[in-house]
Amino acid sequence: MEPSHSTKQTSDTAILIDEPSRSTRGKSAAPVAIAAKTKGGSYQKGGWGRGIAIFDLILRVAALVAALAATTTMGTTDQTLPFFTQFFQFQASYDDLPAFSYFVIANAIASGYLVLSLPFSIVCIVRPHATGARLLLLIFDTMLVAFTTAAAAAAAAIVYLAHNGNQNTNWLAICQQFNDFCQKVSGAVVASFIAAVIFIVLVVLSAIALRRR
Repeated sequence: MEPSHSTKQTSDTAILIDEPSRSTRGKSAAPVAIAAKTKGGSYQKGGWGRGIAIFDLILRVAALVAALAATTTMGTTDQTLPFFTQFFQFQASYDDLPAFSYFVIANAIASGYLVLSLPFSIVCIVRPHATGARLLLLIFDTMLVAFTTAAAAAAAAIVYLAHNGNQNTNWLAICQQFNDFCQKVSGAVVASFIAAVIFIVLVVLSAIALRRR
């Protein structure tokens, strides 16, 4: 009796994976590349816009300090000469001149606006792509540029006459007598011009931020 041989047959199952063709591979890779590029560009724009917003906030605080300094300095300027007669008292005050009164009002309004604009500037930091807040700041900043520049220029003209006088109109130079008065009003005018320059920079920053979007 012949020994029986058992034969095992093993069958290997091959799973064939079709390799994508060149045309298919190119089409599937393209959206991935585009998506990655779009995500990276969006991130860079957001970071760039947030940097501008932070710089905007710093400039607004600096402009607020300058406008407040101009307002308080001019608004508290008052000097009385130690010598006076029975009928005349030599005194100089900011409210004696309409240009100085307008100067105080304009810088006070600018200070109030800057305080109110700080929350909008913070919104632009949190949401760099917010267009409404940035556009609103751009409009009012442009208005305040003209407002503060006009006030500073009008006061600067009076300060110039106080220092140098004008012989043609018999305007006497009073700064030799009212030295403290002239120093204070001159400092206030300089602070107001600094605030006006910062407003111009803020307008440029807002325009650039809106343009980048």
